[in-house]
Amino acid sequence: MEMAVTQKDLSQISDYIKGQFLEWIESIPLRPVPSAYGFELHERMIRVEEELKNQRELMKQGFEQVDKRFEQVDKRFEQMENHFSELSRRMFHFMIWSFGSTATAAGIIITVLKI
Repeated sequence: MEMAVTQKDLSQISDYIKGQFLEWIESIPLRPVPSAYGFELHERMIRVEEELKNQRELMKQGFEQVDKRFEQVDKRFEQMENHFSELSRRMFHFMIWSFGSTATAAGIIITVLKI
C-alpha cells in the first residue's frame, strides 16, 4: 500500500523541523577544548608568528641587499659612461692633432717641392 506525500505534508514536516532545529542543536553536548590542547595551539600560533616575523626580516634584508647591488651596478655604469666620454674626448683631440700634423706635413712637402 503506497501513500503519496502531498505538498501539504511536506510543508508540515518542514515547519516541524524548523521548530525543533534549535532545540536539537542546543541539546548536543559541547565538549570543552582541553586546556593542554588550547595551550599547544597558542604556543604553535606564537611560533608561527615569530617565524613569519623572521621571514619578514629576512625578506627586508634581501631587498636591502638587492637595492645596494643595484646602486653598485648603477655606479659601475656611471664609471663606464665617464670612461667612454673621456675616451671619446681623447680620440677627438687625437683626430684634430693628427689632421693638423698631416696638413702641416703636406704643406711642408708642397713648399719643399716648389722650391
